[in-house]
Amino acid sequence: MALTATLEHPLDTPADVLRLARASQRAANAAEAELLQAAVQWCVMHPAESISTASAWSTLKGFGDKAIGLAGDGAPLVSEFAVIEFAAGIGKSEDAGRAYLAEALELRYRLPRTWAKVTNLALPAWKARSIARRTLHLPKAGAGFVDTHVAPVAATIGPAALDRLLDEALVRFDPAEAERVRHERTEARHFTIQTQQVSYDGHVDIWGTLDLADALDLEDAITKGAARLAQLGSTEAEGARRAMAAGDMARRQLQLQFDTDPTPLVVHVHQAPGPDGEPVLDGVTRVEATRGFVLTTQLAEWCTRAARDGAHITIKPVIDLTERIHVEAYEVPDRLSAQTRLRDHHCVFPWCTRPAHTTSKVDDDHVVPHSRGGPTATENLTSCKYALRRQLLAARRCGTRRSSITVGPWEEASEI
Repeated sequence: MALTATLEHPLDTPADVLRLARASQRAANAAEAELLQAAVQWCVMHPAESISTASAWSTLKGFGDKAIGLAGDGAPLVSEFAVIEFAAGIGKSEDAGRAYLAEALELRYRLPRTWAKVTNLALPAWKARSIARRTLHLPKAGAGFVDTHVAPVAATIGPAALDRLLDEALVRFDPAEAERVRHERTEARHFTIQTQQVSYDGHVDIWGTLDLADALDLEDAITKGAARLAQLGSTEAEGARRAMAAGDMARRQLQLQFDTDPTPLVVHVHQAPGPDGEPVLDGVTRVEATRGFVLTTQLAEWCTRAARDGAHITIKPVIDLTERIHVEAYEVPDRLSAQTRLRDHHCVFPWCTRPAHTTSKVDDDHVVPHSRGGPTATENLTSCKYALRRQLLAARRCGTRRSSITVGPWEEASEI
């Protein structure tokens, strides 16, 4: 259907078309928000108590109305016949209508902050529904945890970040289910080499699901093997060299390498005050150099395996993220650097999500420059990938001559 210009919406210029598109999108968002509110109101009008005694008797015979739970714990039960009627009214199948009502109830009763964003038209209904769809399995406290953390960034959060938050909520608020899922996924591990499907040029596909510790060791070995091939004169692309390195490992050629020690696996275990005020071990173990975490029981399994294989385990002192660490020097000591990066998690430069850990390429930057009296202390340090470049930009904006800036990681002259 072609767009037709009207008196209210002339379409003489691209700006007119864009204006119409924006207005139409706003109207569509408002209409979808109203439909969600209507879905909730429909469920309120048809609670479990609305089922008549005659209907209850029919239910005993197997063909009457009954109360069903659509959303998670804390949302009201709804008449099943009401679900069928609503689905037909909005032109959806029974399953699609049931899912729509479930998402609406989940938002209204278990994700109130996200629901407020929808009703205020600050969040598109489709995005809110996609979040609600993935919290249905969580206990009520877990859904509240997700709502608290997601609502401020609901319009921009990506699927990977949301998945990590959902996993954390499951671990924190339903540890038994999280442990069951962990065992289930352990049984699903595999490493498949598709030798029965070979391309005419002699290549096969490989895929698998590995334990994180094994995957990090494998990644480290292949990366070193690919780098060694480049040093020996290989001109293939990096991906091809990594594939060749895997073949070398299979033929045990890497036994001749000088550096066979894998990169250490660094994890962080935290304590938090329990209900009685005593510190308790957090069920979430953060894995450095990755964006994920594992269960503490998984860490125990790794330690058991390491002890069995004679691997080296180093236990470092606990770092209190609330402690104020201060030194007089400009250089940031390792303990203060570790505290800063554990606190920030990632580079604090706007829109940058580069992870901040002990081996990542971020700088420990003074908020108030040291040359201007800023202390080398907890409250005056941040993790920033772009610290030096930001300072150079500030100097440029302020009219500082480029030649007056000494570029170096520990030069005070770079702190403009």
